[in-house]
Amino acid sequence: MRARLRNVRAALAGLAAAVAIALASAHAGAAPTLPSRLSDQEFWKLVTDLSETGGSFRSENLLSNEMRLQYVIPDLMRTVHGGAYLGVGPEQNFTYIAAVQPSIAFIVDIRRGNLLLQLMYKALFELSNDRVEFVSRLFSRRAPEGLAASASVTQLFDAIDASEPSEMLYDRTLKAIDAQLVMKHGFALSAEDLGGIEHVFHAFYTFGPAINYSSSENEPPTTTGNYRPTYAELMTATDSDGHERSYLASEAAFAQVKAMQTKNLVVPVVGDFAGSRALRAVGAYLRSHSATVSAFYVSNVEQYLRVERNWGSFCGNAARLPIDESSMFIRAGRGGRYARGGTALTHELTQMTADLDGCDRRP
Repeated sequence: MRARLRNVRAALAGLAAAVAIALASAHAGAAPTLPSRLSDQEFWKLVTDLSETGGSFRSENLLSNEMRLQYVIPDLMRTVHGGAYLGVGPEQNFTYIAAVQPSIAFIVDIRRGNLLLQLMYKALFELSNDRVEFVSRLFSRRAPEGLAASASVTQLFDAIDASEPSEMLYDRTLKAIDAQLVMKHGFALSAEDLGGIEHVFHAFYTFGPAINYSSSENEPPTTTGNYRPTYAELMTATDSDGHERSYLASEAAFAQVKAMQTKNLVVPVVGDFAGSRALRAVGAYLRSHSATVSAFYVSNVEQYLRVERNWGSFCGNAARLPIDESSMFIRAGRGGRYARGGTALTHELTQMTADLDGCDRRP
């Protein structure tokens, strides 16, 4: 009898072990399968396949005008890490990417000009070994000498601001950007696309670190009640506790973004948040790789969608993304718990699942 009980217990133990192995295997099979890098062909296929026909916006947006975008970063870093990052617009995405450290990032913007701006940045990240080389190329100014890797971002921009713009460096860097994108990567950019990249790059050369949201539109740097911070001010801004967190605040932050760019993991997409293709296609790609959106930076796009009565379409598109309880919206608006007074745009974190509850998920 005892021998039989021992045999039964042994059999049950074996069954439990087999079940545990099966569950572990199933869990492993469901683990994220995002690639550690994309080939040039895979990257460009995503850019083209996920994109919609470009639209327009009221301004060119060569850089952000959101001075307080870093205020949410301490809470963001405590809440999310890895996964997939979605964003809109220009350079502020790099600061959030450095904080979230996602496995892949998609920058979705209705303007094809933003895609070209992102490709310019991609080439500059790949061509530059460190922050000094990067800002030197970005603004076509000779690299300041003697800056340590530990130099603050304020020291970096003080040094680059003191350097004179160089037409020779501008010409050389523009050729290097085109060669990096067309010759090295083999991206099928048209003559019009290359002209768009030249237009963007020339604006950074012309205005230098003092470029602001309105520079390319020949507007003054200030308008009544609406200050446009310069690139230098955006990069040297801090969170509400005075900590510098921009993507150029440290070599580590810069290296995080550079690594993703070098691996083709920052994918620019032309798309309308309320459109029928881009966001849905991004969501389908992520689901096919068992990946979840960790953070979605929407800036203040929703206010324009509401004016155009398109917010419901965006809500349905966003609700189709693979999200969980930790997935966060990053919004820019007036007021909120991070505002600390004043009228400047301040970013806010909200839970995506709660905000999208009840949205229409039908095809």
